[in-house]
Formats: sequence, structure tokens, C-alpha cells
Amino acid sequence: MSQQIMNLVEKACMKKEKPSFEIGDTVNVHCRIIEGDKERIQVFTGVVIAMSGSGSREMFTVRRIVQGEGVERKFPLHSPKVAKVEVVRSAKVRRAKLFFLRDRVGKATRLEERRVTVKKTADAAEVKAPKKLRGRAKSKAAKAEKETKEA
Repeated sequence: MSQQIMNLVEKACMKKEKPSFEIGDTVNVHCRIIEGDKERIQVFTGVVIAMSGSGSREMFTVRRIVQGEGVERKFPLHSPKVAKVEVVRSAKVRRAKLFFLRDRVGKATRLEERRVTVKKTADAAEVKAPKKLRGRAKSKAAKAEKETKEA
């Protein structure tokens, strides 16, 4: 019962459209900053190195290098202070947390870019990232691709 009440309270606090980005993406986070009676938007650009929490408590950590010093900042995903999150580029990553980037300097911090393929259908264009397949799934995908080419 209490879990259902918590879900209802959280649902009211959450944004209707959740920004879609993943770990390893370079993002521009537009933050609302209030100074006195004025409000302005400041952009924080960096690589998403971690995501944590769930529901209204979901957070993401963005890391960037400023004057040779690493700066990390945690943002609540559903906060009204975060105006929007833009994805600048996506990267191929093989782990959920990229804390190993903290130990790296210069060109070693670069991540391999993920190419996005555009698949055209009769209705509209769908954007899908290529998925790495192994074993049985790879052979099934190859078989399905041959069938579509023949048809």
C-alpha cells in the first residue's frame, strides 16, 4: 500500500518527456540559475559517466575537463532546474559506470563514436543504433536479413 502511495507522489514530480541519453554520450545540460530576481540558463557540457536511482530520484553524473582539472557534476533528471538535455554525440561503451575516465588524461579520455543508422520504412524514418549480436542471435539476424533480401 505504501509503495503505491509513493509511486503516485513520485509520478506528480516527474517530467512528462524523459530525455533520452545513455552512458558515454556527450551532452549539453541546460541548467536554470537564479541570481537575485533574474533567471538565466547555463550550459554544462560533458560526458555522462554514471546514472543512478530510479523514479523521481534518478540522477546522472556529467564529467568534463576545465583548465586541466576534471569537474564532475550530478544532476537530478526530473528537476525543474534542469531545463533540457541535448545529446551532442554518442559513444560505444561496454560498462555501466565510466569511472575509469577519472584516471585518464588528454586523448586517452576519448571514447569511440557510435554510428547511428537510419532505417527508412513506409510510414516514417526510424533511427536505430547498431546492436552487437553474438552466437545464436547473430545467425538468426543473418537468416532474417537474407529472407528480406529475397522477398
